[in-house]
Amino acid sequence: MAHPAEVVPFLEELAQFRLRAEGGIVDARAFGDHDEYLVPTYLNEFWTARQRQAAPIHEVPYRACFKPQLPRFFIERLTAPGDLIYDPFMGRGTTLIEGALRHRRVAGCDLNALSRLFTAPRLTPPSLEAVMQRLSELDLESPTDLREDLRVFYHHDTLRELTHLRRYLNERGDEADAVDHWLRLVALTRLTGHSSGFLSVYTLPPNQAVSIAAQKRINERRDQAPPRRELRPILIKKTRSLLRGMGASTLQTLREAGDSAAILTQDARQVLEIADNSVQLTVTSPPFLDVVNYEGDNWLRLWFAGVPGKLPGLITPRTPEAWATAMAEVFREVWRITRPGGYLACEVGEVRHGQVQLEQYLIPAVAQVGWHPVALMQHQQAFTKTAHCWGVSNNSGGTNSHRIAVFQKV
Repeated sequence: MAHPAEVVPFLEELAQFRLRAEGGIVDARAFGDHDEYLVPTYLNEFWTARQRQAAPIHEVPYRACFKPQLPRFFIERLTAPGDLIYDPFMGRGTTLIEGALRHRRVAGCDLNALSRLFTAPRLTPPSLEAVMQRLSELDLESPTDLREDLRVFYHHDTLRELTHLRRYLNERGDEADAVDHWLRLVALTRLTGHSSGFLSVYTLPPNQAVSIAAQKRINERRDQAPPRRELRPILIKKTRSLLRGMGASTLQTLREAGDSAAILTQDARQVLEIADNSVQLTVTSPPFLDVVNYEGDNWLRLWFAGVPGKLPGLITPRTPEAWATAMAEVFREVWRITRPGGYLACEVGEVRHGQVQLEQYLIPAVAQVGWHPVALMQHQQAFTKTAHCWGVSNNSGGTNSHRIAVFQKV
């Protein structure tokens, strides 16, 4: 496959990384034609496998998110300061935060309303002192009506404080400021978890809330009752952690990116708020079929944020063919907003016990809407993920390699 001159240096650098490079053939016959796309395939560990090798402000838990090192790899190589970076499946906002830290302009979209609540506050971070002052001003102690079924997670006094904070944030509405948005973000990260740093009794990791019935079973099995957790110290500790090592200039860099950021809660198949030919790079990871239940996993966060429990229109098709069709519709819109010479890096993985490798469906579908396939990168490493919490050994079940299909608009 011939490559435009602009992409040759990037491929040459991939070749320097490689343990093995080989021609990979992605068959398009499943999509009704007989063309084949010859895509150079590179297998290696392209970024570190070590934990916490990124800015602490990334450390917010969200289901099925990728590490900051992934978007950083492409941002550093395929963009320049001032370029616009985009993610149509924004999730917790990793691509946007990493782009902002590197002096890029950023835009993102996600149908899940929680995505904006996780992303926007970290682009307008308040000072630790402002957070502490606001918490000290709130009435968290007076009696109030409680949602009693949540007592399976929380001590009575903890639930009272949490209920007061929830009511205050939801009543602020359009008057909410950067400190309010930050408090909601930090509370959302601390609702449930498996250590004393969270507000709840021991439960699954914070990116997945179990049902009330399931938590009752966990409590019975572990013979546990929700301990008293104080809201203010936990939120202050997490705030201090997220802002760790961030000087005034870095905070200002984030705020400048936040001032111009387009953060959309809508269907990514039409984003008229973003101009034609304006994006230099899109880095994203779409839902892997219907593997993740975004509504079920986030039900407690949705309750706290005052968001209706139903998330309409989420793209979670059941078959690879339907998934590829939906992705083609999204990336046709990404093609519109990408300037000539710009790039798309789409991370996918294996699903259904490794039997389905989604890039085999993604590359033909995206190529048919105008994108030029550049490379398929297979990033492999010794994973250290939380899969063991569900009884899945690392590097066996689940997704154990990152596959990133790279395209260019030519």
